Amino acid sequence: MKHKATMHIDRKPGETVEVDWAGDPAHLIDPNTGEITKVWVFAGVLSYSKYPYVEAFLNEKQDAWITAHVHMFQWFGGCPRIIVPDNCKTAVIHDNNWYTSELNVTYHEMAEHYGVAIIPARVRRPKDKPGAEGTVGDISTRIIAALRNEQFFSLAELNKAIREKLERFVNDPFTRKDGTRRQLFLEDEKALLTPLPSSTFEMANWKEATVQFNYHVYLEGMYYSVPHEYIGKKVNIRSTSAVVEVFYNSARIASHPRIYGRKGQYHTTVEHMPKEHQEYLEWNGERFRKWANRIGPSVGKVIEGMLTSQRVEQQAYRGCMGLLKLSQKYSPARLESACAKALTFSSCPSFKSVKNILAASADQEQESAEEEKPNTHALTRGADYYKGR
Repeated sequence: MKHKATMHIDRKPGETVEVDWAGDPAHLIDPNTGEITKVWVFAGVLSYSKYPYVEAFLNEKQDAWITAHVHMFQWFGGCPRIIVPDNCKTAVIHDNNWYTSELNVTYHEMAEHYGVAIIPARVRRPKDKPGAEGTVGDISTRIIAALRNEQFFSLAELNKAIREKLERFVNDPFTRKDGTRRQLFLEDEKALLTPLPSSTFEMANWKEATVQFNYHVYLEGMYYSVPHEYIGKKVNIRSTSAVVEVFYNSARIASHPRIYGRKGQYHTTVEHMPKEHQEYLEWNGERFRKWANRIGPSVGKVIEGMLTSQRVEQQAYRGCMGLLKLSQKYSPARLESACAKALTFSSCPSFKSVKNILAASADQEQESAEEEKPNTHALTRGADYYKGR
């Protein structure tokens, strides 16, 4: 009968932490309905000292997985060099090939923040992380099972009880060697952990989006600008509670502070706008008035009427811009003439009425009529007529 040999591998202090979800869930009781809810227990174990961290979560999703690691590093007071997780979806993007597996993006960002490497265990290979497997069994017996006969009505209450059991567990003597897990950790391992970064990792969410024709992307009811050259492109949005970043082909093309409050708000960077849109932002009522009066008094009166006819002055800016640019298409003189004619019909002509006058050449008809006006004094004779008299 053949036996498959196994090899003992000495673990170096401060090198590796093995992480996993405990197999047996804990439970919470709804104080109002009595309904029992399963909660999931995360365990992280330093391979050398077998020093563990344990915490319960409402689910096994990405938020819980990342939060568990952050709290684990804080509990250790430092970071090992390598994390060995199971092949769960919150850690690895599965492609059925362990050799080319890809890390979950958020998990990778967390590892980068803390300066640790992630080396996933092979699928269904518990010997790749024997520390976690063995300690998870002890945790299930010494902590989770020990709390089974107690009732907990909130996650905070359950985690407080877990922490108390954990404190006892790490201070209990080893069964096969001298000392305790905490003693071995403090004496041989803690000093070899890398220091924690100055800031705690903040988890980011990723989303794919298409840049809209107004050169903004939509995220949870708000709009954030990107350079207008990317209109119609698919981009990736990375968001935290404080920042929204937009990436195209892995390059960051925009960054904004996160907007909260009323839905439909915009955060726009002027440099992302097309040039003509940037120019529009520079305009105000006073600039429109000065431009109009340089063309002529009638144009000035029409612009003044347009600006004061709206409840909010800015509502008239588009019409003012359109009217004043008619001087480039026709000429300043013709625009002045058209505005003068429009003022004979209304004290507050619109852009459309002035535009229609110019398009129909009605302003030129008025000028021609004045030039060709007949002489009403038919009997008046000039000086030459009387010379011969």
